[in-house]
Amino acid sequence: MKTSTKRLSLLVLAAGLFAILGTSCNTTRGLGRDVKKAGDKIERAAS
Repeated sequence: MKTSTKRLSLLVLAAGLFAILGTSCNTTRGLGRDVKKAGDKIERAAS
């Protein structure tokens, strides 16, 4: 493999990794909010 091909492959891999990590953070944050809202509703119903 040539050096330029290795660099391009590494760049593509890094970009894909950052894209996956960025979207997973938003998904996890959203899931946390949903769970909190559900817990709040359960607490109100129990009161």
